[in-house]
Amino acid sequence: MSNLSSPFIERPKATSLVGVLIILSGILAYYFLPVSQLPQIEFPTIFVQASLPGASPEIMATSVATPIEKQIGRISGVTEMTSSSSLGKSSVVIQFDLNRSIDAAANDVQAAIDASLSDLPKDLPSKPTYRKVNPADAPIMIIALTSKLYTKGQMYDVASTILQQKISQSNGVGQVIVGGSSLPSVRVELNPLALNHYGIAIDDVRTTLQNENANKPKGQLIENTRSYNIATNDQLIHAYQYKPLIISYHNKTPVTLGDVADVKDSVEDLKNAGLADGKPSVLLIIFKQPGVNVIETVDGVKQMMPQLEASIPQGIDLTVAMDRTTTIRSSLVDVEKTLILAIVLVIIVVFLFLKNLSSTFIPSVVVPISLLGTFTIMYFLNFSLDNFSLMALTISTGFVVDDAIVVLENIMRHVENGVAPKQAAHLGSKEVSFTVLSMSISLIAVFIPILLMGGIVGRLFREFAITISIAILVSLFVSLTITPSMCSKILKANPKVDFNKTKKSKITEFYKKSLLWSINHEKTMFFMIIITIILNIFLYIKVPKGFFPQQDTGRIMGFIVADQNISFKNMEKKFTELVNIIKEDTAIDHVVGYVGGGTVNSGNVFISLKPLEERKISPDLIIGRLRKKLSQIAGVNVYLQSAQDLMIGGRQGGAQFQYSISASNLDELNKWGDKLIQRLSLLPGIADVNSDQKNHGLEAFININHDNATKLGVTPLAIDNTLYDSFGQRQVSIIYKSTNQYHVVMEVAPEFWMSPEFLKNTYIKSKKNVLVPLSEIANFSTKSSLLSVNHQSQFPATTLSFNLIPGTPLGDAVNLVEKTVNEMNLPSSFNASFQGAAKAFQSSLSNQPYLILAALITVYIVLGILYESLIHPITILSTLPSAGVGALLALIITKTDFSLIALIGIILLIGIVKKNAIMMIDFAIQAKRIENKTSKEAIYQAAILRFRPIMMTTMAAILGAVPLAFGTGVGSELRRPLGISIIGGLIISQLLTLYTTPIVYLYFEKIKFWVENKWLNLKGETYEQPKS
Repeated sequence: MSNLSSPFIERPKATSLVGVLIILSGILAYYFLPVSQLPQIEFPTIFVQASLPGASPEIMATSVATPIEKQIGRISGVTEMTSSSSLGKSSVVIQFDLNRSIDAAANDVQAAIDASLSDLPKDLPSKPTYRKVNPADAPIMIIALTSKLYTKGQMYDVASTILQQKISQSNGVGQVIVGGSSLPSVRVELNPLALNHYGIAIDDVRTTLQNENANKPKGQLIENTRSYNIATNDQLIHAYQYKPLIISYHNKTPVTLGDVADVKDSVEDLKNAGLADGKPSVLLIIFKQPGVNVIETVDGVKQMMPQLEASIPQGIDLTVAMDRTTTIRSSLVDVEKTLILAIVLVIIVVFLFLKNLSSTFIPSVVVPISLLGTFTIMYFLNFSLDNFSLMALTISTGFVVDDAIVVLENIMRHVENGVAPKQAAHLGSKEVSFTVLSMSISLIAVFIPILLMGGIVGRLFREFAITISIAILVSLFVSLTITPSMCSKILKANPKVDFNKTKKSKITEFYKKSLLWSINHEKTMFFMIIITIILNIFLYIKVPKGFFPQQDTGRIMGFIVADQNISFKNMEKKFTELVNIIKEDTAIDHVVGYVGGGTVNSGNVFISLKPLEERKISPDLIIGRLRKKLSQIAGVNVYLQSAQDLMIGGRQGGAQFQYSISASNLDELNKWGDKLIQRLSLLPGIADVNSDQKNHGLEAFININHDNATKLGVTPLAIDNTLYDSFGQRQVSIIYKSTNQYHVVMEVAPEFWMSPEFLKNTYIKSKKNVLVPLSEIANFSTKSSLLSVNHQSQFPATTLSFNLIPGTPLGDAVNLVEKTVNEMNLPSSFNASFQGAAKAFQSSLSNQPYLILAALITVYIVLGILYESLIHPITILSTLPSAGVGALLALIITKTDFSLIALIGIILLIGIVKKNAIMMIDFAIQAKRIENKTSKEAIYQAAILRFRPIMMTTMAAILGAVPLAFGTGVGSELRRPLGISIIGGLIISQLLTLYTTPIVYLYFEKIKFWVENKWLNLKGETYEQPKS
């Protein structure tokens, strides 16, 4: 086999320039790589929204959501469809297959919306709209508007018409949502008693408003030489312009709108409120575009702040209430420090073993070159600098130095034996080039199953796997080119340190004696291997299972739920109390939130924590502290959870994990939903159990006497229209301005919708133009009603959400919930399943054994191809059971869940620990072939000869993982399981495989001889048994 390194050894200047090129391109690429918290995972998801102010949840579900769902359900590639209908609003969330183009899906959704229009109510203010969303995205920034001079409606107008537009134009900004209030409007609050006194029907008022506020085309006048556009003062802008409008005449005296209504400049929706640190506020919630640098995006918005403040009226204050990049910056700085520390520790290992500064200098140059070369390729692959890619580079420091160590150590061995450095570089690099190639290729093979995986896990770890693979390939190239070239120039022919003494160290002598003992006690050692395999199975069953480590993102999200029959005024009061309690906590930096909108009894809060070095405690401890204080407010529950970067599923509930039941019968669903929430609330380890089932609201039911109504000439349509006009915040006209459109909203004054008794004073206009009291054609009752109706896959559904008490593994909670549900014996027509992160956990848990098996098979095939053998790959893979035991024991001892991150650690161990066996087997094969040694002599010599590089590479890998396992900075909880599993696996495997690998090799050599001997006997030939 020709020496791949020779051209680079002979041309040191050209090789040096190659290294400089890699360094410069890597530094340049580093500064242009986008920055994010996690790899960008695009869930092709579309959000459809429709509104019909005043419509009940049942009407919205049956007449709006269902027709849209029916059409969308015919689109191919839909993996999940959920909808939620509340007072006046319906939303449908459609998730498509991960491989589906979001643009093509959007076209299909638009076609489905168009097809549903004929089945939708004719009085929808506007056709349903859709937008592309990513449920995995969280807001990157929240800006709060507060003022002592301006109303919330005025602030909302400024936010909607000016700030939202300007911020949306900033580089990297995707969606900007305005919340906390609604647009300004002219509100016409009618007095039913005055209307009745003047004999005016409420629909006559609506007709007058629609006719008196017009903005229609009027044409043009043309003279011989000039033309005139025609304009009128038909558009009424302010409340004072509406008051003089004549509605009717009473005793020949005009009755104006001001006589029967209070007309004022207000907002479209009174049942909407926002707070920022206890002050009335309007919120700008900002999301980023896919694939952009989140830090640059936030910095761009911050740089706009002076311009934004100058473009709005003085007296409105802008405050950055939440900045997602604060912890991202800290986390990335911490990972970069971890990466540098890992490099330093790895170089220290090399020095401790080689005890020579000039030889240590070589890997100290090679490792940064390999990592910088990785940045360059990451840039061309459109990867980002995130926790995963930087974690991959950190753990790669142990890998990239391995190749350099193997080449360097072998060249050093020849130099120690008196060979000139240049000749030693040629000879040493040639001897180990196949070893290094085998180690690198087989390590990359471990990641092939991950690269081919679909679903969330595959998408999440693809960038991680490719980044490590790139680092390994760059390291392979550098180790076979730059490393031997540097050795030929830097190493000295007569080293000051006698490295032969190193070989005769006490550790080496002990290893020689203990290795001889183990070879002479083959059965004992083989029994230990069997025990190790069995122990793997036992520990895998025993280790607590999790999905994704709980991160400290510096944010807490809260979901507020009050009594379902609460009034908005009371809800706003309780919301204010909650926010005031939260903001008093010493660990809280900002708290913003809003209530109202779709449902009166619910709301959300976003809590930004102070930096970790200031607050000193985790979000879980802060949540526990806040729970005690917030529980003192009667009639309202606040479900707090530490906000996570990874969010899965189209329906985000009131807690981190979701469990859904669906059925065709809504009444049955509501009954079992109540039972299920009661049972789950009693389970140990589970907290904050809540449900999106809202079936305990109050309803004022009007039972129409159709016979009486017909006799008096009143139709149900007339009744519905009158009730909608009176109590539905009906948008009856549009006010057009240059920057936005506003509505004229009509309903009875608030003092007339305080009680169901006021329904009796409602008058309906009959066909004979006579006003008929509603009490003459109907009777009234009060009963419970739905505040929202939820669907999943077009069927009524209830989703229960829950959090875990700190220390409770997700696997235990999932098993407990499933056991409880099975014991309840739900009707067979029900469908019950976990959703979101819990569903993804179940999927990943069931796939874990197959993923590990696929990695083993892939590595076996690659090694078989490289060695042209079916036996040697098994010998090499025999190192893995001990690594599995070490990793699982380490996780159990440190009380760390076996999460996806820990699983990746196990898969990495498959690639790492086999390097020891490869170095032994490779040299044993050469000793047998070239020196004609027996199997026992060959493997013994190989084990002793490669003891130093094996110890060096293992120690390098362990110390490369130490900063991950013991880091305490921001984001360290994400990296910790990886470091723990790798360190535990390497320590145990190092202790065992130094002895078990030679034993397995000898066993398989005996089996190989027996098979070959049998085969030759069948052919009538004899086979001479080799010396043992």
